[in-house]
Amino acid sequence: MKNSHLKLVAPNAVDRTVTARRLPNKVLRTREHLTEAEVAKIIEAAKTNRWGHRDATMMLVTYRHGLRACEVVDLRWDQVDFPTATLHVRRVKRGTPSTHPIMGDELRSLRRLQREQSPASPFMFTSERGAPFGTAGFARMVEHAGQAAKLPFKVHPHMLRHACGYRANLVRLNSGLI
Repeated sequence: MKNSHLKLVAPNAVDRTVTARRLPNKVLRTREHLTEAEVAKIIEAAKTNRWGHRDATMMLVTYRHGLRACEVVDLRWDQVDFPTATLHVRRVKRGTPSTHPIMGDELRSLRRLQREQSPASPFMFTSERGAPFGTAGFARMVEHAGQAAKLPFKVHPHMLRHACGYRANLVRLNSGLI
C-alpha cells in the first residue's frame, strides 16, 4: 500500500551556534550581597505577611549562619540545642558540618516558632499544610520581601549567604585583621 500524499523532502537544517538563554549575573545585578541595613529591611518586610514570624525567622537564620536555600529548608529541630544555644549545621556541596552559636533574638524567635508550629513537625520551617518548606518557595518569599522592602534590585536567597560573608569581612577589616 502506497501513501500518495507523502513525499520525500530534502533536509534544510542549517548549522548554527546556540545563543545563551540567560545573561550573566554581572549583567543582571550590580552585586551579589546585601548590606546589614538591606537585610533588616527585608526581614521587617517579611514580618508583615501572613506567616510573618516564620518567614522573618527563616531569613534571619539564613543570614546569621550563611546558609544556602537547601540548607535552611532542611533544618530540623533536633539540630538546635536550646540549653547551649547552638545550631548544628549540615552543609551541602562538600561543606564541613559545624556548630554555630545562636544569638538571643534568634533563639527567642526559634522558641516562638516551635511553640506556634502546628502540627508539630521534625522540620523547623514548614508550609501551611505542615510539609517541609521548599527551596522554590523560599526563593519566592525572599523575592517578595525584597519587593515589599522597595529594594532597587531583585533579591534572591543566596544574597543572604553572601551578606553573611560581607558582614564577616567588614568585621575583620574594622578590627585590623585584614
